[in-house]
Amino acid sequence: MRKMDSLGLKICSYQAVLFEKSIQETNCSSKIFIRRFMNSNLAKRMDSVGFLYDSLSISDAILEIEEQYGASVYGEKKFTVEEMHWIGYIYRYWAYVSEKTSKQIYKIMKPEELRKLYFPYHSLDPLQAIERIMETIEPEEQNGMDDIAKGVIALRKVRNRPLK
Repeated sequence: MRKMDSLGLKICSYQAVLFEKSIQETNCSSKIFIRRFMNSNLAKRMDSVGFLYDSLSISDAILEIEEQYGASVYGEKKFTVEEMHWIGYIYRYWAYVSEKTSKQIYKIMKPEELRKLYFPYHSLDPLQAIERIMETIEPEEQNGMDDIAKGVIALRKVRNRPLK
């Protein structure tokens, strides 16, 4: 795992604001926006630290996603601004420290599942929140997780079994 640094924090903040602004600037549901973003060319560029040297405004980033996939009005349910901010931040933080792509992280944790964890985890340090999220993931869903993370999950399950 990579340590979080100032560049990583800046890119996390950028993605958090991007997710937050998507509520006003797109017509599709939050779930659709997140899926499109996490699989987009923009997300691929953000997976590298070099993205910070681009001068792409939030509005231009949203336009780039809509150019790639086409504008959509599919879905109506929008998450709250706070949920979207947190989800965007957590997704990028997770991708950055684990050195995985946005697409890989999206396969591990879908936005509706992450949204359910907003209230219990939003006040935690992002790394603590990610560790707790990883503890809840079933081993068969742990696409690309390292062996240590899988071992931690297995150990916690064994510890939580009732004594016979």
